[in-house]
Amino acid sequence: MQWSRRLKTKSMKFIKVSALLFFLALKLVAQPASNVIDQVAAVVGNKIITHSDVEAEYLQFVSGGNYGGNDVRCKIFEQLLMSKLLVYQANIDSIEVTDDQVEGEIDKRISYFIEQFGSEEKMEEYYKKSLVEIKEEFKPVIKEQMQAQMMQSKIVKNATASPSDVKTYYNGIPKDSLPYINAEIEYAEIVLDIRVSNEEKQSIKTSLNEFKERVKKGEEFSTLAILYSKDPGSAKQGGELGFLPRGQLVPEFEAAAFKLKPGEMSDVVETKFGYHLIQMIERRGEQINVRHILLKPAVSSADLLAEKNRADSIADAIRTNKISFADAALKYSADESTKSNGGNVVNRESGNTRFETSQVDATVFFHLDKLKKGEVSEAVLTTTREGKQVYKIYLLKNRTQPHVANLTDDYQRLQTAALNNKQQKLLEDWVKRKKKSTFIQIADDYKFCDITKNWMN
Repeated sequence: MQWSRRLKTKSMKFIKVSALLFFLALKLVAQPASNVIDQVAAVVGNKIITHSDVEAEYLQFVSGGNYGGNDVRCKIFEQLLMSKLLVYQANIDSIEVTDDQVEGEIDKRISYFIEQFGSEEKMEEYYKKSLVEIKEEFKPVIKEQMQAQMMQSKIVKNATASPSDVKTYYNGIPKDSLPYINAEIEYAEIVLDIRVSNEEKQSIKTSLNEFKERVKKGEEFSTLAILYSKDPGSAKQGGELGFLPRGQLVPEFEAAAFKLKPGEMSDVVETKFGYHLIQMIERRGEQINVRHILLKPAVSSADLLAEKNRADSIADAIRTNKISFADAALKYSADESTKSNGGNVVNRESGNTRFETSQVDATVFFHLDKLKKGEVSEAVLTTTREGKQVYKIYLLKNRTQPHVANLTDDYQRLQTAALNNKQQKLLEDWVKRKKKSTFIQIADDYKFCDITKNWMN
């Protein structure tokens, strides 16, 4: 796999420099207070890189269990030079990032760190700063990262990889450096919700409305949540979820929760998890802390049998070519993430539809392994991440054996690599041109890095 590792390392320097430490940027900005006086390490145009910028990223890198040393510092320094050059040119080209875009990105990252610390209060305690102060310090970093990314996109937007380009790229790889590809599969699925009776749904709603009346008469909402809620994550805490910003809750739940005043309770809210009764505890700007009681409709044997028959009839219709798998997915599947793309399941690690066999859930692989390419499975009863029972129908789209990369079996992979290679060359040419016309000054402390020779005019 040396070829693929080399490609990844080479392209990271340019293609993904603006995404450097995507989830760790907060630690670089909101470090606990220090008495060390900072010094300038480099100037690119009107953008400054300080010693603390380099050291913060270096410390974060080695704290992840990676080897350190001056070579690592030099690579980090070069990435920062690249990022500042992109931002400097983005400002010249009037590439702007809106406040709303920055706020949205900050909220996503802050939410990640709150989750890591366990609560907003613990994060504030660690950094000795309020959430508002952390976000304010965070804004310039996020804005520059987004500007750099937009500038990169502008530079490489016209790059394409034609079949001829892919073939040329493939032929340029030394035969002894071609990667060995493990066995892979591609599959699609149709997810069918098990529909419960209207009587069961009404019974759940009635129970939640009764809880609401009991709270109005003086009972504690938290006590009822502990006794009756089917949410294992919050029931023990009296249904309390902790402070969460917009975008962290499913839409139906969030819409109802943000309308509430402290102490107020919602009407019954239906989500993919079940039915909820929500009570507002406290709101701080765009963050809320609520508690809820979740009840899930019970699935009867009759419900299971009815859905099994429905799933079997859909699978039979696909096998007899009465409907294509893609059309059946669009018409019947309850999975919004796959129904509109033919039911194709995407590998979250790679972003494409290929899975090494070790990457597929063991239960899913058990059913796929029985199929030949193009075959459709029987209806399979399974449980989703949300704890809901569903029936699934699988289609094995492709299966490859372990092999050395070739144009026939691995065209998509090679096309992506060829495109990245083209984008990289465009960026390299752009950097060479811009370095000549941009004021760049590097402190003596970093002139020991070989890369600095290429950055000084």
